Amino acid sequence: ADTAMFGHFIGGLQRYVPEIMPLFAPNVNSYRRIRPNHSAPANIEWSHDNRSCGLRVPAGGRAARRVENRLPGADANPYLAIAGSLLAGYLGVEEKIARSAEASGNAYKIKSTLPKTMEEALDRFTACAPVRALLGEDFFQTYLRVKSVELDLFQSVVTSWERDHLLLKV
Repeated sequence: ADTAMFGHFIGGLQRYVPEIMPLFAPNVNSYRRIRPNHSAPANIEWSHDNRSCGLRVPAGGRAARRVENRLPGADANPYLAIAGSLLAGYLGVEEKIARSAEASGNAYKIKSTLPKTMEEALDRFTACAPVRALLGEDFFQTYLRVKSVELDLFQSVVTSWERDHLLLKV
């Protein structure tokens, strides 16, 4: 059986991961993979050995008990992804956040609470005071500024899809 602290750690991940997604999905394109049935987790559900969940507890003895956070993408900085996971889990332990019931079956069918765009992710990141406090104001402001500038630059470009589908076919 899992310990209460382990459950709180998972509860913290479930509560705070949606707020720290810019650490796990750092680019505009990162959010394209966070869709149901695309072989990438699209939720913050947890389960023992269920790969459709964003948080997976692999099989193993108590000494090997761990939670696998499957949400960071290949484009995430691994140090920031680990720091974000530890931060969220720590807050769960400190705040004694209860985890949800274990997901069963296809978790892709469960409505996701993750941000769907970089803009939404940055808004949620900005509004999360506990995360901001633990990351430190200097890091928080610098990271937020960099990601906001990148988003502004992206939004100022007309994409090839827009050109092909909205200009040439209309």
